[in-house]
Amino acid sequence: MYLRDFMQPGRSVAVAENGMAATSHPAATLAALDVLRAGGNAVDAAVAAVALQGVVDPHMTGIGGDCFALYAPASGPVVALNGSGHAPAAATLDHYLEHKISVIEEPTPDAVTVPGAVAAWAYLVGRYGRFELERVLAPAIAAAEDGYRITPRVFHDWERYAGRVAANPAASAQFLPGGRAPRIGDRMTAPALAATLRAIGKKGAKAFYEGEVAEEIVAVLRALGGLHDLDDFAAYAPIETAPIGADYRGYQLLECPPNGQGLAALIIARILDGFDLADPSLGEAERIHLLAEATKAAYAQRDAVICDPAHVTVDIEALLSESSIGAMRSRIGLGLASDPGEWEVPAHPDTVYVTVVDKDRNAVSLINSIFSAFGSGIYAPRSGVLLQNRGSGFSLRPGHPNAIGPRKRPLHTIIPAMLMKDGLPVMSYGVMGGQYQAVGHVHVLSQILDRGLDPQMANQAPRSFHFKGELSLETTHDPAIKAELERMGHKVTWATEPLGGCQAIWIDRQSGALFGGSDHRKDGIALGY
Repeated sequence: MYLRDFMQPGRSVAVAENGMAATSHPAATLAALDVLRAGGNAVDAAVAAVALQGVVDPHMTGIGGDCFALYAPASGPVVALNGSGHAPAAATLDHYLEHKISVIEEPTPDAVTVPGAVAAWAYLVGRYGRFELERVLAPAIAAAEDGYRITPRVFHDWERYAGRVAANPAASAQFLPGGRAPRIGDRMTAPALAATLRAIGKKGAKAFYEGEVAEEIVAVLRALGGLHDLDDFAAYAPIETAPIGADYRGYQLLECPPNGQGLAALIIARILDGFDLADPSLGEAERIHLLAEATKAAYAQRDAVICDPAHVTVDIEALLSESSIGAMRSRIGLGLASDPGEWEVPAHPDTVYVTVVDKDRNAVSLINSIFSAFGSGIYAPRSGVLLQNRGSGFSLRPGHPNAIGPRKRPLHTIIPAMLMKDGLPVMSYGVMGGQYQAVGHVHVLSQILDRGLDPQMANQAPRSFHFKGELSLETTHDPAIKAELERMGHKVTWATEPLGGCQAIWIDRQSGALFGGSDHRKDGIALGY
């Protein structure tokens, strides 16, 4: 690993031995460490962290959203948990076609799928944790009840997207006190959410999917024209499966299978594995170009085939085979941009990701989201639940595998990752940021394996993203790189917001040390003990 330039702004990689957590909010990292030092394991700590972020980062995540996780126990196979919610049983494609609805609009009840996060948290803690759920949720309950302070990036996003809750009187009363977003350092509370979290801690997931909380959510949605009923909530359960994987530079990258977009990350990795990105003669513009071209190929496949796991018809192994990947790779020219193709799914960057590795080397990679900033903007005030708008990811095209249907899960952008070597996890990581996430997984991976950077330096490297026909560059790139990419035929723009937010923990199997990185694009930190 390179030693960073201490004359330049930046942060050193976190180093520890007994355990480590990396999140996008300092309070969440501290909560995870408290759980580890009290005897909890990585699962307990990760759920504690993400539950707390649902309080202190309410525009990004919460119990009204969804969750995916990869759990790598100290010994045994890695498991994937799909905690994405399903559409109502009454949400047939014919219903939307008959009402001449061609797009599921984000701030509508049609965009609200049954939240899966609570069931996923309860499942993980009950099956793989050491603590009781009530103890795991204690930091989140305390923050909601006693109050928390607004940090800079939280304020930035909250103020920018305040309009998404301004039109909903109940949501506005909670999230826009005095008619505006809270300022940096302001103190906020969420007493209704605290009560709901306490009930979940005592009674488990049933406290959310049955009884008063579910009844209020359904009533709020139906009053707005939603198709949800109580059976839709009572019938919900997360799905545990094996992960899917692909090789890159002698390592194996693991992702959750569809309906998440992890398959796109694997396709990008497989394509780029055929190029020598460590070659010193390769310029930065050429590396960005290759990543953009691989992105076009992977996202075209993503939008065509990824859907509810019960409806997947594509052979994933065949899609990732050398014959399939080689055909995609062969269409990439080193200095010429290809046609960008078609894109369907809306762009949303609002998610939180946490990773924890404990003393026994159990590792958790977990991501939680309400999709858009403040989700659907629909709020159930008595239970304090802000609802996601994940249903806007469905297609309304007849015959499309991702077309909406009864109790169906939509295509998801949120994906956790795990890097393996010789059957053991060596890095637990993820990159929040909506559509960017699959690209972000491979970019960070390449910075570490191809460029020799540590997880923190890899986080700080400038990013790019080809999306909707445009190649977006973070403003930390040299303008000369932009000009060179334009000469290749790319339509290049400067990014108006940072691209993604990565958290990563590298497990050095030889020394026993843990190395953590937390993205400077967020407020968070990686810490260990």
